[in-house]
Amino acid sequence: METLTEINLADEVATRALGAKLAVKLRAGDAVALEGNLGAGKTTLARGLIQALLGKDEPVPSPTFTLVQTYTQGDGKPAVWHFDLYRLSHPDELVEIGWEEALADAIALVEWPERAGDALPESALWVELLEQGDGRTAHLIGNDEWRKRLQDWIA
Repeated sequence: METLTEINLADEVATRALGAKLAVKLRAGDAVALEGNLGAGKTTLARGLIQALLGKDEPVPSPTFTLVQTYTQGDGKPAVWHFDLYRLSHPDELVEIGWEEALADAIALVEWPERAGDALPESALWVELLEQGDGRTAHLIGNDEWRKRLQDWIA
């Protein structure tokens, strides 16, 4: 996997907009790993993505305490499972929170993906959020399939 593109995000609005833009590229079975320090914008990006998929300004809380929050799109579209693995003690606990089901036929957004160990599919798109001044930089990292899907974003 390699860095496919780098996107500068000036503020929270830009971070949410990136989530919304990414939403149209996703399909059932996709996993998106959201990586970054506390406060880097992982939940903000997830919120923009989920609200774009649902087509409404629904509240999207951080699933820090519940570990996972699910959202149903309807019309035969895949559900969205938003995982926050920060409090996960061991990757074996993933089975208890529906991990395999989410990866099989939903869209999985994963905050703190490094806590999943080897359970994250190799085909996952990684979005690395790095603080830069008052804003953020997002590095999108993926395989050749993601390169094809994101080709209109890649300079």
